[in-house]
Amino acid sequence: MAHKLSIFRGLVTFKSNIQKIWGVLIFLSIVTAVEVALGIIKPPILLAPIMGMKGLNWIFIILTLVKAYYIAWDFMHLRDEKRSFTSSIVLPLLILIPYLMFILLIEADYIYDVMFNGFLSWNF
Repeated sequence: MAHKLSIFRGLVTFKSNIQKIWGVLIFLSIVTAVEVALGIIKPPILLAPIMGMKGLNWIFIILTLVKAYYIAWDFMHLRDEKRSFTSSIVLPLLILIPYLMFILLIEADYIYDVMFNGFLSWNF
């Protein structure tokens, strides 16, 4: 039962469920505090575009995915499931998230061109 009281793939182990809940709360609070602090401060170095988006936006996306992964892994008990079931949930997301990000970037670039240059139409 020790594996159910550990987080970060066994790096931190707790003695009771109450301690584990507090540990998870602290971890998620730290990640959220980092997101909020970066949103308030907006460091100029992170406002430079990286692959079509500001570096700050990439950090927000990555931290949000970390929180979503951890919540699904720990609270939805995916770590205790069989490998095939876990893969059936995780693999479609590994395909879907980059696809949605691709759509987001293409659409945003088109809207930027429309707003910057005036009306543009696609030549199909």
